[in-house]
Amino acid sequence: MSCEGLNPMPEARAFRRSPDEVMRLARMGCSHPTRLSFLRQLLRRLRAEGWRFDRPVWEVDANGVGRAVYRAIGPVRTYSLVAFAHDLPPEARSDRVIATAWDATFALFDGTPDAADLDRLAANVPLQEAGRISPRELSLSRANRSVRLFDHVVERLAQGAQPDAAMLLETGYLMRTTAVYGSGKFGAADRAAIAQRPELSAPFQAEMLSVWLTRAFTVDLVEHLARARGGDKAARLAPDLKRALGVGNSTGLGMAPFLIRHPVLLNNWMLAREEALARVRAQASIGQPELADFMAAIEAARANADLWTSAHDIQRAKLADLREGLARIADHVANGWDRSAAHPWDDLWHWGQETLPLEGQEALLAAMLEPHGALIDGLGDCMDADEGTAFAINGAMRMAELRAILQAHYDWALGIDYMQPAQCARFWYVSEDKLEPRLGERHQEPGAERELPLDTGRQAAALWQALHDQPDELPVAHLLLAAPEHRPAVRRAQITAQHPFAEIRDNLIGADMLPIDILRCKLAFFGATRFDPRSDRWVRISLFQDAPYPEDLNGGADEA
Repeated sequence: MSCEGLNPMPEARAFRRSPDEVMRLARMGCSHPTRLSFLRQLLRRLRAEGWRFDRPVWEVDANGVGRAVYRAIGPVRTYSLVAFAHDLPPEARSDRVIATAWDATFALFDGTPDAADLDRLAANVPLQEAGRISPRELSLSRANRSVRLFDHVVERLAQGAQPDAAMLLETGYLMRTTAVYGSGKFGAADRAAIAQRPELSAPFQAEMLSVWLTRAFTVDLVEHLARARGGDKAARLAPDLKRALGVGNSTGLGMAPFLIRHPVLLNNWMLAREEALARVRAQASIGQPELADFMAAIEAARANADLWTSAHDIQRAKLADLREGLARIADHVANGWDRSAAHPWDDLWHWGQETLPLEGQEALLAAMLEPHGALIDGLGDCMDADEGTAFAINGAMRMAELRAILQAHYDWALGIDYMQPAQCARFWYVSEDKLEPRLGERHQEPGAERELPLDTGRQAAALWQALHDQPDELPVAHLLLAAPEHRPAVRRAQITAQHPFAEIRDNLIGADMLPIDILRCKLAFFGATRFDPRSDRWVRISLFQDAPYPEDLNGGADEA
């Protein structure tokens, strides 16, 4: 399939934001999900291609222990979520990555599992990292109940009543995943084995499918337990309350380095979104359907922001900015927006840049994209990347050209004094316990000698210094032969020259760097809502809230 983003609309080019504006952590940390988010791409494909869904296995007892299989049956292939429900004592329940037991564990199977496959998975999936799966599995995951809400829903349904709507909306999910592993971890299929399948070619589609089917399992489980307790008088969850439930997720520092380590992929994500915004801003008029959809998107964002709560000081301030920004947008659209301007969407965007806080600006972006599916949805085909093609270093590049690249793309890094304690306050490392990335305080904790090379700004500045006395016409290979420690910085500079949105343009080891900003950017591309940081290093979110369920999409019935 051709990628529309490789040939941007000429009239949109002038409306694209610059990487210097977009790739700052303060703005990235205000990202909102859009119709290009990966879960939205998944749902649109499932609907458009008429996928069918069933539950061929349900072997769960009255205590909620057992196994189930959920199948997604497509035009060419079938995928099955194999779910295992466990009886977890309260004292064993933990969202920490070091946990060893969970309320439910899952694997996404390539095809339809037979009895032998289910027995093999039953012996391994509940163990998670301590077990092993095979290339027939595309993901491995686990989830814990949101205990208070889960028990409340079961109790009320067993009595024939509906759960308290306010309580349900406050939490927004019955279970939250604590990890969803794919791409070869623990024996699962490598990304290369599935990347050419159209339904899985976009980023994280297998993981999104796993979480979406997990959402169906959580509702089935509470209704099953309610029937076991209440018998014939038990009720099923009302459709509106059911739709309002997502799947929670607890995510920490382990996810943050991903965007740093995958610069071409990051570029393609950001470039697709920025091209989408530019295409909308370039439109010369507004149709009534687009206006209605935009206003509906703003109202939905306001309703979501009103439900969204956080105990984290930074997030509370950002929530206030978001609510204020959305109120200003609604007022301006009703009373001040000149829709007869030559480019009315661009006029609205410029007003937002001049008036709104960053939270409001990025919420405006998401709402502006919402009515323009026909114009921008094809950009989803541009968001994958073959990063191997950009890995090789061009040793023949002249020193003068490399200097020019650093000046053009790394000026933000070259003037920082990395000897100042505040500018090198942190270091990234891998924990011995779980082999996951962590962030240390350089001047307070040991371990800096094991630092991961994620200090992209400091590396660029060191490369700049190394180029100081090099002749303009000398090939870069001469420098790298004498000083191979600069190879990573040269590679990233050459990548960024071709992929301008590849680099986060902030000091990633500075004292004021907030890892939560990196997490929010990535999670927004997933499609996460209800972003609720518990510190500057881990966060709870919701996925698929207000999305259709498998029975809604059977044969392509619902809008995604």
